[in-house]
Amino acid sequence: MSSEKENPGETAEPEQLALIRETVRQAKVPRAKPRTWRGAALAKELPVARVVVNKGSLHLDQFFDYAVPEELDEAAQPGVRVRVRFGAGAHQVKNGRREGGRLIDGFLVERRATSDYSGPLAALADVVSPEPVLGPDLLGLARAVADRYAGSLADVLQLAVPPRSARAEGRPSARALPPPAVPEPGSWARYERGPAFLDSLARGGTPRAVWNALPGPHWAEEIARAVGATLASGRGALVVVPDGRAAGRVDAALTSVLGEGRHALLTADAGPEKRYAQWLAVRRGVVRAVVGTRAAMFAPVRDLGLVVIWDDGDGSHSEPHAPQPHAREVLLLRAAHDRCAFLLGSTGCTVEAAQLVESGWAKALLAGREQVRRAAPLIRTVGDGELARDEAARAARLPSLAWQTVREGLKTGPVLVQVPRRGYVPRLACERCRTPARCRHCAGPLEAPEQQELHCGWCGRGAADWHCAECGSHRLRAQVVGARRTAEELGRAFPAVPVRTSGRDHILDTVPGRPALVVCTPGAEPVAEGGYAAALLLDGWAMLGRPDLRAGEEALRRWIDAASLVRGQPEGGTVVVVAEPTLRPVQALVRWDPVGHAQRELAERAELGFPPVSRMAAVTGPPEAVEGLLASAGLPADAEVLGPVPLPVVRPGGPRRPGDPPPGEQWERALVRVPPGSGAALATALKQARAARMTRGGGDPVRIRVDPPDIG
Repeated sequence: MSSEKENPGETAEPEQLALIRETVRQAKVPRAKPRTWRGAALAKELPVARVVVNKGSLHLDQFFDYAVPEELDEAAQPGVRVRVRFGAGAHQVKNGRREGGRLIDGFLVERRATSDYSGPLAALADVVSPEPVLGPDLLGLARAVADRYAGSLADVLQLAVPPRSARAEGRPSARALPPPAVPEPGSWARYERGPAFLDSLARGGTPRAVWNALPGPHWAEEIARAVGATLASGRGALVVVPDGRAAGRVDAALTSVLGEGRHALLTADAGPEKRYAQWLAVRRGVVRAVVGTRAAMFAPVRDLGLVVIWDDGDGSHSEPHAPQPHAREVLLLRAAHDRCAFLLGSTGCTVEAAQLVESGWAKALLAGREQVRRAAPLIRTVGDGELARDEAARAARLPSLAWQTVREGLKTGPVLVQVPRRGYVPRLACERCRTPARCRHCAGPLEAPEQQELHCGWCGRGAADWHCAECGSHRLRAQVVGARRTAEELGRAFPAVPVRTSGRDHILDTVPGRPALVVCTPGAEPVAEGGYAAALLLDGWAMLGRPDLRAGEEALRRWIDAASLVRGQPEGGTVVVVAEPTLRPVQALVRWDPVGHAQRELAERAELGFPPVSRMAAVTGPPEAVEGLLASAGLPADAEVLGPVPLPVVRPGGPRRPGDPPPGEQWERALVRVPPGSGAALATALKQARAARMTRGGGDPVRIRVDPPDIG
């Protein structure tokens, strides 16, 4: 058994896809012929199998060579699942054969005539299935994703290749259908470059676009028409959406536009066997179009011509398992490697999407202002001053304008009421002008937990002499998250109207077009037949007050997603948002200008050195472990370390989120920031440092996350 490691001194380029890089291990002794542990005859041709084993440890992120017995010669083809014995050292060699170790799974990636290892090789224990599931393209993509996120190839393959189902493999896939006809532009005609975008796809072109979708229910059909145009050119298409509800809408739209049998739906709701059968149909080339949730970003679509991601700002696109890749970045890698078209669509706009347009990598796909005014509802605001003067708001925490909007809306249809989730830690802001309070050194958010002294949540520096840079005030404010009894209060105010709720425990997909009150948390809004007559967006400060760099962007995205379900202004649709009207996200909502908001956010982040203009990694763990890793890592010369700062201690038995420290332990987090162009060097340095620590000391509690979605 041998290993091949990448040269530690070589700087990887994870932003670009490449096939697996290999370096030949130079042996000073003559190479030995591979021998099997059973003494069986070897395969006559290419007797060495190169295997990636299912071991996610960074210090084992390499290939291992095994001997191929003659009896497995035919089945042991590149891409198949195998079982091998792993862990037998060189001291466990008897009579020229390597023995011992435990059986683990892996993938055979290559057959070779000789091994670069000089000692005896262990043999393949078994070929689990003759079905090739790991092709060169998927292997190269997984390697690039692992390098970009400072992770291991084995961990990425766990995300990319679904668990095997023998029954699904035993059933033959249906025959592939011929390419469909080019679909009509349909509602794409509302966009200035919409028909031209579809025409380019149908002719085999590779346009790259950031699409700001108009409000309303047409986005799923528009994605389906883009997929249909790509299939008409003889190529495949991949669509990634944030959740099963969105996948169901695109699935129905694809069936309507293309008919049955031309696409696969990859979601966890389908169950392991059905999902694996669909995945196999894609792998075998029977189906050329895929729509699915986060895991579908690795779907092995043949002749990929278009990748689509919808609502890239949704947190569901960020994988919680190591190495925690984001679907948007994976699809960007696929677009670059496969030279295919790229479409990023959303009713809102993230700063990452704005950066793609500003850099010239993608073009903006927008509708004219007249089209926006016809499709968007009327937006009205209620600020703190109006709330203070409003007797109804002081008594029931809902302003008079909200009561009036609900009353009028219920005459013609359902009314949506969005209530923020509880538990957001309030961000500190200037009491006078509401400008977020930030550190003068690193521009991180200022905090004062449990009435302690004011300090930065990133670098930990004190800020006792803080004053607002905008108005000079020294007074801070933290808005209290409220509205526990919103549904009950509305039910008492409108006793004859049914009240329905949608949230974490029970999420509704659709509601009838009859008058009703639909109270939901952000992201759980059901679609109403014919659209909502009105919507209330309550407690705006609860979302704007989150201690996170993306608080304004996320609040605007949530508001626009909800408001997009309301009828257009010509049909009487009205949205009331309870938030200070002078704030930038609120003004962007009133003007329905998420693109402008994202552009201004991007300009500010460029000035302050924030992602996505810079690259950043979060290093989390016990204080001594974080300090040791940062000291041993050969960070780029232009790297800047912010912190470390202590993390909140998780109470035993309390709720935990992914990435939280073990209950009762005091952990710290440091942020490492580098300018553009140094992201690859940062990921490589952190990966090598952690791998070295694991080699020396076994387990390592330090966690590394490249491009963390929430950085405070």
